[in-house]
Amino acid sequence: MNKKTSFIVKRILPVLGGAVLGYLYYFYIGCNGSCAISGNPYISTLYGAGIGTLLSMPGKKKQENSD
Repeated sequence: MNKKTSFIVKRILPVLGGAVLGYLYYFYIGCNGSCAISGNPYISTLYGAGIGTLLSMPGKKKQENSD
């Protein structure tokens, strides 16, 4: 896998997937206007994309102890 494909798979796809899941949450589960997040498709989609962004961020690498 080349560097560009790796970037797309690791960083962009989770954000897009989160946005799609956020919209699907609004569509199937969301309420009718009185809920702050799930009552608006744009906000629900943005929250899903935000969660996808958080999941795509790299974590800390464990440092090996050479004692």
